[in-house]
Amino acid sequence: MSNTAVNIKGKKKEIQDRSSLVVNPAKTCQPIGAMYAALGINSCLPHSHGSQGCCSYHRMHLTRHFRDPIVASTSSFTEGASVFGGKSNLKTAAKNIFRIYDPEVIAVSTTCLSETIGDDMFSIISDIDIPEGKTIIYANTPSYIGSHITGFANMVKGMVNCLSEKKEDYVTSDINIIPGFVNPADMREIKRITKLMKVPYTLFPDTSGVVDSPMTGKYEMYPEGGVTVEELKNTGNAKATIALGSFASADGAYELEKKCDVIPYILKTPIGVQATDQYLMQLSKITGEDVPASLEIERGQVVDIMTDTHFHFHGKRVAIFGDPDIVISMTEFVLSLGMVPAYVLTGTPGKAFEKEVKSILETAGVEGKVKASADLLTLHEWIKDQPVDILIGNTYGKYIAKEEDLPLVRVGFPILDRSVHSYLPIVGYRGAIRLIEMISNALLDRQDRDTDLEDMELVM
Repeated sequence: MSNTAVNIKGKKKEIQDRSSLVVNPAKTCQPIGAMYAALGINSCLPHSHGSQGCCSYHRMHLTRHFRDPIVASTSSFTEGASVFGGKSNLKTAAKNIFRIYDPEVIAVSTTCLSETIGDDMFSIISDIDIPEGKTIIYANTPSYIGSHITGFANMVKGMVNCLSEKKEDYVTSDINIIPGFVNPADMREIKRITKLMKVPYTLFPDTSGVVDSPMTGKYEMYPEGGVTVEELKNTGNAKATIALGSFASADGAYELEKKCDVIPYILKTPIGVQATDQYLMQLSKITGEDVPASLEIERGQVVDIMTDTHFHFHGKRVAIFGDPDIVISMTEFVLSLGMVPAYVLTGTPGKAFEKEVKSILETAGVEGKVKASADLLTLHEWIKDQPVDILIGNTYGKYIAKEEDLPLVRVGFPILDRSVHSYLPIVGYRGAIRLIEMISNALLDRQDRDTDLEDMELVM
């Protein structure tokens, strides 16, 4: 079923065990993630190998989240391609795209339709007459498997498979960083932190400067941002790879190890103090660089704010849902604030999610319900059974928030009913300060709404 309001108002504590029906999914399809990753390559045109409708849906979702026009092309399947395969469509599309739109790279992601008819992408692309200096990369991204996070991971693997090269006996001092499915502001923050550590790096993909490019009065089909093809080729000669988020980034790092023998380090998305500490310490361990005083000051500010505001959060029950890498780090962060993650849920499949979150909760001595491959109806039923104080997740949580009269802090993808969020980071110490403000203000606004006028307090 699509994401719409499912009215279970008035229903009491009825938790149904469903294995073959999804109601209000907590995920979307693979090609959206692949398209977003492809946008992180400089001068790249994402290409959807399927019908026009699929491409329109993927572009629309990204455009609404980033409030920026997302450009992509399609193989434009009709009845003939649906029966006999899309080889001729892709060959014609590639010829037209290079001639008319002149990208440096075409990044092809498949759809349910092209996967079901069995299009062999390697074979088709090998048979395309690609202009000199141009490249086509691809990823298999059937929507009936995984989620948009799986699609992101597969396109990152595609970058490695198609572009990364290893020069014999040559290793640079660069560190590859795979940021995961995060906003461009988060990628900027990761780069800022890494620069402060004086560590040379290649961030891939890098959508900063692409989906948050400035208004100049002149349309740029390929903005200046994004990792270049040359940088992607050199990832095979890097000293190490740091993958931020095991679901979105680890596969690319392992693929690079297999292809070019670059050592992978798999960390959490650096949300909150602990995960950011781990990122900095890993950088320091690999490179020998010390953490600069400026970052120590930022960390101290976060800890000071957490101390000053702990009474806003202590004991508050919270439900967190969304993309697995974000949810895992958010769970760890709200625990550090003194909150109780009562329900933690993702739509992306993977038992590793449940194992990791349960381990975090167990270490903190907190009991909570955890589920992967879950939907928002399950979350709603849990909340009806035993309420929470606040909900943290994407825009689709607003139906639950409205019916149960809960504050909703919008974090993750997609956020379709708010603006500017993609320009403000949630990673690193600065991101932690922003998250504290968002969660704290939501709780205090709720307290004001619930307080009689004569009992209102100015100082809270």
